[in-house]
Amino acid sequence: MDNSSNITEQRLSPYLSPVAAWALSIGTAIGWGSLVVMNSSYLSQGGPLGSIIGLVICAVLMIVMCRNFHFMANRYPDAGGIYAYTKNIFGYDRAFLVAWFLSLTYLSIFWANATSLPLFARYFIGDTFRFGYLFRVFGYEVYFGEALLTLVSIALVTLLCIKSKNAAAHVMVVLAIIVCAGIVGCFAAAMIGHGRAGFSFEPGFIPGKPVFPQIVRIAFISPWAFIGFEGITHSSEEFRFPHDRLFRILTVSVISTTALYIFVSLLSISAYPGDAANWMDYITNLGRYSGIEGLPAFYAARYYLGETGVALLMAALLALILTSLIGNLRAISRLFYAVARDGILPERFAELNDKQIPAKAMLLVASISLFVPFIGRTAIGWIVDVTTIGATLVYGFVSATTFKLARNEHRTREQITGLIGLVVMLVFAFYLLFPNFFSDDTLETETYILLIGWSILGFFYFQQIIKRDHARRFGKAIVVWVALLALIVVLAMIWSGREEARITADTIHTIQNYYNGTADPSILAMEEDPFIEKQLADLNRSTIYNTALVVGLFALALAAMLINHFSMQRWEAKTAKERDAARDVAYKDSLTGVKSKHAYVEAERDIAQQIYDGTVDPFAIVVCDVNGLKHINDTLGHKAGDTYICSASDLICDYFKRSPVFRIGGDEFAIILQGQDYENRHTILAALNEQIERNLGTNKVVASLGMAHYRRNEDNTFHAVFTRADGRMYERKKQLKSMGAITRD
Repeated sequence: MDNSSNITEQRLSPYLSPVAAWALSIGTAIGWGSLVVMNSSYLSQGGPLGSIIGLVICAVLMIVMCRNFHFMANRYPDAGGIYAYTKNIFGYDRAFLVAWFLSLTYLSIFWANATSLPLFARYFIGDTFRFGYLFRVFGYEVYFGEALLTLVSIALVTLLCIKSKNAAAHVMVVLAIIVCAGIVGCFAAAMIGHGRAGFSFEPGFIPGKPVFPQIVRIAFISPWAFIGFEGITHSSEEFRFPHDRLFRILTVSVISTTALYIFVSLLSISAYPGDAANWMDYITNLGRYSGIEGLPAFYAARYYLGETGVALLMAALLALILTSLIGNLRAISRLFYAVARDGILPERFAELNDKQIPAKAMLLVASISLFVPFIGRTAIGWIVDVTTIGATLVYGFVSATTFKLARNEHRTREQITGLIGLVVMLVFAFYLLFPNFFSDDTLETETYILLIGWSILGFFYFQQIIKRDHARRFGKAIVVWVALLALIVVLAMIWSGREEARITADTIHTIQNYYNGTADPSILAMEEDPFIEKQLADLNRSTIYNTALVVGLFALALAAMLINHFSMQRWEAKTAKERDAARDVAYKDSLTGVKSKHAYVEAERDIAQQIYDGTVDPFAIVVCDVNGLKHINDTLGHKAGDTYICSASDLICDYFKRSPVFRIGGDEFAIILQGQDYENRHTILAALNEQIERNLGTNKVVASLGMAHYRRNEDNTFHAVFTRADGRMYERKKQLKSMGAITRD
């Protein structure tokens, strides 16, 4: 981080219209999952009514978030969105934490939609890109052709966004219209024809389960369905409209997104194959269907509109993927641009090209996405699970910043919306991170490992930031890193508990198979006692392994935090040393070695404050003027004059040994007497004056001194005491002149 750089003063140029902002908002929020994953994530867990009610509840909360984002964006209209708000309200450490997890959230959405293109191709154009088999990872087959399709799509989207931000915005508007038109058109056709077709929306909820928990679950997992709608706040510097219109744009985006999700949900169950008893039988047994029948929304569209319906939804789905790619690329690049301006990323990523686009930040996003096509959709699914946590973090921090700023500004409405958002997100976080309290495994087990790994990596990356942080802006909020360490431990324990439960369940299953005779022949061949001992030994080994892993993760995170702490200590020691050295230079007169005029001004200010407060101790001021300096400079030269000043300084210091001596002018000194020197001031001054009188007629120092002491209840200022001492110095100068001293100064 180079504090002298001009890059940090650059700002993005305005160009976004309200319509383009709306398109970017819904395009970033909605992606492949809205048409393909919706049925498994919502309908199979809450039914149509549970899904709709849960989505509406979450939408209301998102409108509260719209108010919070609106408030903060109007106060801090900077690139980086929530990162900028957190930085200004809570400091750089918490802002880094937000940026770190928000980056993973946006990247995971970007990766999920980029790798959905091969799935799109598999569903609608067959095996065209399934050539060049590479390997199988986590049960998913990776093909070179599909990886190439993903990489080319990332490259083309990046090129579009780098070449012209206006063109990218226009494309987003067109794609958003295609999305809305395709989904709304198919939904309308389904609702019109549904009654005649004889299909039923019953049951409204999942039978055999309490209704309320179904609604709560949908509401609690729904933030992932909206994450990204706030992405336009990262482009606040690029708004071509007043920021006070942002609330309306965000609200329309949330309502549009909610309506599209509801339309897709109802469309998906508006028709189902003849061998399905009802929509629930169809949705919960999708594995037995293939092709279009395996995609409920597309099956319904074909049922009501024929191949035209499939084409409409295909266009909408492809538009969804592309809008998500463009929107998330823009959001991530603006976030990277903002953090690069503050030194979290290398400064080159804050550079703008000739079109005022952070092209290098976009290329960074594309570069770190090159590995994605080769890890398989299974792993991508685990990464996408992180978006639920990311959404909770983003909305929680924007609520916290809103509440704090609104409280400082006495804004009641924003205090309420900020507090509501903060409390709800804390509840959401508890629900997501501690599922055992609800008997509901909301997140995949692998997601906890990803969060742990990303958190530990954050510790080590922060170490690199500290090394570059010459402005000393990071590393001041140790509570942030203690909290992150605690989170790592908690996540590791949850993961360990899940693994223990899984292994225990497998062991019980193995034992059951052993006794009912369905186990593997090699197991059935074992005697009962050795078999039971082996199972217990395996359980014991897994417990030891999991415990060791939790301890190891804790040790690794603790080591990273301690390394950061010691780095900060070294920086603080270095800074303190440099500060002390600079202070010595500023407070020490370079010629004589006594205190400088700067030090005198500060001492005067401190004593003046003590006089004002009524806490000052008795003191006196001696003002000294060195006689004959001009004569020496004119006749013997300035070097001799400097020597003469140093001799005068030595003489004064010899007598006032316990008091600070200040050089306040070319030939002027001041001494502030306190303590023992103050008590003996008259004796010391008399002895010094006697020595000066003996120096008359010689080459030794002659100086005029005047002294005055502070009179309590009479002197209201330090300057009043100085003025009296200065007057007496001039009286003494006249006296010495009459005695033959040279006073032509």
